[in-house]
Amino acid sequence: MNTQIIAKRRNAEIRGRQAEDAVAAKCLARGFDILAQRLRTKSGEIDLIIADPGTLIFVEVKSRSSFAEAAYAVVPRQQRRLLDAADLVLAEHSNWHRPSMRFDVALVCNGKIELIEDAIRYH
Repeated sequence: MNTQIIAKRRNAEIRGRQAEDAVAAKCLARGFDILAQRLRTKSGEIDLIIADPGTLIFVEVKSRSSFAEAAYAVVPRQQRRLLDAADLVLAEHSNWHRPSMRFDVALVCNGKIELIEDAIRYH
């Protein structure tokens, strides 16, 4: 693989981690507890798992050069992966269960965050 491609991927990874950290900080400021960040499962990675006493929230973070590009990056295959990963997490962490659960998407563009609550439906 050429060095340009490697550098581009590395920069994207750094931007993604910075976006995840910014979203985590915003969630903390809103009073949520951070249960996990970048949690790897057999089905894939969950960017952020947050909770308050009544709700467990799985958050997918997407950082792009526009909010539209970020939103379109959450493709159906990735949504399925997130739902499958959440099933594994719930099986392993029964103490994380809450009366309510949802899947949010956090779009990050030029340092601004747009949080879309209940963006992915669990069927």
